[in-house]
Amino acid sequence: MFPILVLFAFFTLLSACSNQPLSHQSNAESVAVGDDRDVKGCIRSAGYSWCEYTAQCERPWELAKEQGFALENEGFANFCAEAN
Repeated sequence: MFPILVLFAFFTLLSACSNQPLSHQSNAESVAVGDDRDVKGCIRSAGYSWCEYTAQCERPWELAKEQGFALENEGFANFCAEAN
């Protein structure tokens, strides 16, 4: 009885490791991680947002620490305004 349970558990775990996609997944769910760039090319899921002032994708918390402004949406928006 014990070997049968061990074999059952083994094959259950083995089937869970199958690399075939589940039939209920949509195409949106199968997008690669980091493949969610905005119109400027910033990867939103990695925390990047476009900054007009630096003309590049920035992580707000890193830029706030580097430039010394308050870490909040308004601080980032004010710093990155085109006419800074």
